[in-house]
Amino acid sequence: MKYLLDRTDEQILAELKTNARMSHAELSAKVNLSRNAVRVRIERLEREGFIKGYTIVTGDGGNSQHVTTALIFVYRHDRMRGGDVIQALRKIPEVVACDVMTGDFDLLVRVESQEADRIRQIWQLIAEMPGVRDTLTAFALSSVIRK
Repeated sequence: MKYLLDRTDEQILAELKTNARMSHAELSAKVNLSRNAVRVRIERLEREGFIKGYTIVTGDGGNSQHVTTALIFVYRHDRMRGGDVIQALRKIPEVVACDVMTGDFDLLVRVESQEADRIRQIWQLIAEMPGVRDTLTAFALSSVIRK
């Protein structure tokens, strides 16, 4: 039987999205439950797959270096058997996201690097992959929403 979220579970998830490092005591005060009840609910949310992990969003740490972001749309020769392209993309550290898409193009690859020339190198690497038919690249001018 699939577990359904109640209002308190949704409040816990919203608070953890805002600050995943929030203590159980602080979270319990916000959702009006005991610390133990919050801990039990979080464990259940993890077990049921509503919380799949915790992540870190890094800042610049006072460093003024700018990160350049590019979106590379990838057209593969064979949509159904193009897993080798995805496997190769997993090995590139600057590839921060890759989504399989519907429509004209097959993959949307998000690349982030402090050097624009590195993005050019990655684009060239992707364009030369055996399963890739074509690519289209767009550079992000700015990021206005980042969650």
